[in-house]
Amino acid sequence: DCASMHEACAIIQRIAPMPSTVLIEGESGTGKELAARAIHARSGRPGGFVAINCGAVSADLLESELFGHVKGAFTGAHQAREGLFGYAQGGTLFLDEIAELPLGLQAKLLRVLEERTVRPVGGNEEIPVDVRIIAATNRSLSSQVAAGRFREDLFYRLNVVSVRLPPLRERREDVPLLARYFLDRLAAEFGIPNPGWDGWDLDQLSRYDWPGNVRELRNVIERCLLLGRRPGHCIGEQGSGAGAHDPEPDLSLEAVERAHILRVLHIAEGNKSEAARRLCLSRKTLDRKLKAWGLPATGC
Repeated sequence: DCASMHEACAIIQRIAPMPSTVLIEGESGTGKELAARAIHARSGRPGGFVAINCGAVSADLLESELFGHVKGAFTGAHQAREGLFGYAQGGTLFLDEIAELPLGLQAKLLRVLEERTVRPVGGNEEIPVDVRIIAATNRSLSSQVAAGRFREDLFYRLNVVSVRLPPLRERREDVPLLARYFLDRLAAEFGIPNPGWDGWDLDQLSRYDWPGNVRELRNVIERCLLLGRRPGHCIGEQGSGAGAHDPEPDLSLEAVERAHILRVLHIAEGNKSEAARRLCLSRKTLDRKLKAWGLPATGC
């Protein structure tokens, strides 16, 4: 366990019960939302956890999404709507990718943080809010400030306490632990026998740089399980040195069919009747195939 990750966990535990605003920084896939949820879970706040990706909503809609709007505020506003600040009342609002927030909305967010009130789009009334803000970014906000793309006053208002989540390449010693966790969880979820990879397999994972971080690691474990492959054939080869001595993956028709059926079962959330429908198979045929592969054929 690397020192920087230990430090991040210690900060999370210490600040969780406090009302202070938190800024979480880290590359994409490092688990920023998981960290935010951990802070909220330990906060003791009675309200819920509400999350929004500021880069995933158009600038025209983002203000209404955050602050709500009154009836008739704009074309299509046939009724009043409460914003996410309202939904998060008494709880935590997680603003992911805060660097994507337009400058005009940055000024309005700053006012909300200072006044603890929101004004719905088209409204005149200031509505009090009790919401803890946790913001996250995969960019350097200080660099964004220097470039004139982020307000300096908002940066200091958000950066009361900062948590840096290190990328996976800086904590390679955590990779085997995370890999075993995902392997156990996903094998149980899919109903697939756990292959129980040995030290060589885990070493292949530890040698890779993981540009997509923990998210990429989870996806690779899932791919390995579904395709019946070992790690050396499921991770990128660039800079990894992995896969040179790994046996060829099983590309037989039966293996491909098995992987596809298990994937559809996962998409259908384990509902075998629904999976059979999507596969254009009878339920009886699906059960027979699962039984032949040594997988449970009972259930809905």
